[in-house]
Amino acid sequence: QVQLVESGGGLAQAGESLRLSCAASGRTFSNYAMAWFRQAPGKEREFVAHITFTGGSTFYADSVKGRFTISRDNAKNTVYLQMNSLKPEDTAVYYCAAALYYRRSSYFLEEEYGHWGQGTQVTVSS
Repeated sequence: QVQLVESGGGLAQAGESLRLSCAASGRTFSNYAMAWFRQAPGKEREFVAHITFTGGSTFYADSVKGRFTISRDNAKNTVYLQMNSLKPEDTAVYYCAAALYYRRSSYFLEEEYGHWGQGTQVTVSS
């Protein structure tokens, strides 16, 4: 297994930026595809972004396209989520997830990811 620890969450005002980090340990990080999900109070957990194990391809939820960027630094065993132009509706607990094997057509599904971090809170005020 791989262990994941998120950091970088906090409070921001609308229009500001935050960068989340997810540090991995326990297995070879570069072998895992990575993703970010989020869950707002009273809502279902939703897909945010995905990056392949090489970092060659990325995918985003429509709600964050053009504002969020997922990236990874395999030398540091870390995946990032750069969040720009934050909106109050971005307020949620953000979770990092890792998949050693997954269906390429299902990168947005929670069940494709076998490893999860504990989450980091992001709060955006208007």
